[in-house]
Amino acid sequence: MDAQIPYKVMFLTGTRADFGKLKTLMLRLQADERFQVHVFVTGMHMLAKFGSTWDEVRKAGLPNLYRFINQNESDSMDQVLAKTIAGLSDYVKEMTPDMIVVHGDRVEALAGSLVGSLNNIRVAHIEGGEVSGTIDELIRHAVSKTSHLHFVANEVAMQRLLQLGESEESIHIIGSPDVDVMNSSDLPTLGEVKHYYDIGFSSYAVLLFHPVTTELKHIRQQVDVLIDEVLESGQNFVVLYPNNDHGTEIILEAYERLRNHPRIALYPSMRFEYFLTLLRNAHYILGNSSSGIREAPHFGVPAINLGSRQNNRVSTETVINAPLTREGIRQAIALAEKTPRIARELFGNGNSATAFHQILLEPAIWNADIQKSFIDRTPESSRTGVRQTGGVK
Repeated sequence: MDAQIPYKVMFLTGTRADFGKLKTLMLRLQADERFQVHVFVTGMHMLAKFGSTWDEVRKAGLPNLYRFINQNESDSMDQVLAKTIAGLSDYVKEMTPDMIVVHGDRVEALAGSLVGSLNNIRVAHIEGGEVSGTIDELIRHAVSKTSHLHFVANEVAMQRLLQLGESEESIHIIGSPDVDVMNSSDLPTLGEVKHYYDIGFSSYAVLLFHPVTTELKHIRQQVDVLIDEVLESGQNFVVLYPNNDHGTEIILEAYERLRNHPRIALYPSMRFEYFLTLLRNAHYILGNSSSGIREAPHFGVPAINLGSRQNNRVSTETVINAPLTREGIRQAIALAEKTPRIARELFGNGNSATAFHQILLEPAIWNADIQKSFIDRTPESSRTGVRQTGGVK
């Protein structure tokens, strides 16, 4: 069925991180009476252990919220995927959106793209075409293949989607939406952040370390080595909980060594805008979070990237790749303290929400055939969008 104005656009958010990136897009559409914004809130947002961050979605002024608990602590990623598909499928049949918007490489995003494509609902994928170095990369590419529209961060991401057989007309370079937030004059001051979270340090580094699901048998050893070096450094650290992938419980158990330590401030979660201010003023960020290779370079903050989680992702002179060994971490910290701050605009100029909004106002977006076709390319046609015909049938 053709979409009718107002267009009903449903965003799916499962983590503090993806909401931080999607929020500017949500609010931009909500301000236009030609769109009706709905938000399906699930995943980590719904878990008290990780701060019940669904309330941050409500506080953003987004009234059409639907909350769905898609997991318990013992669920594996495939179980979370199955539960999310079941809950979202029931929801979209009742709500009948014209478009589902998903972000990144989490299983919730895959659930959204699958439910949309199998129910003939247009799916828009934010930040496809990236590489992650773990199971997340497989999920991201699967989301792209089950999406109809792609809103990517840069030309490199676009080229990867073309390699995946996506049509050039379906790909739109808008930059990364979090740059909109990073460039905003409305970010809280460092004083406000420290007061809100009761951080008493005058100087600090940030620690954010996630499990690598393909390295589960090594996680305990990795996090113990990391904590040893953090404590040995004698520096102050603001530490945030990892995401809730398989292996998180191992990290959280090890983090008990940090609880109530005078040089450590440990938090389950943090509002995205507050985190950005904290990051911008940090000596460096340590761990394996995408924040170290995306947000930190934008501010010029040195980032120590540990292990394999961010393999083959964008790197700059402020990103220090290091092995997860005591000596490797120790040397990387010493290098980070001497690394000059050089800011880089790698993912747009902060105009993503405006670009996203303008593209969705184009009638062609809503009138395009929802049936996808794989675009075969030769090296000569990789930038032309010419479909190669013939071959085995």
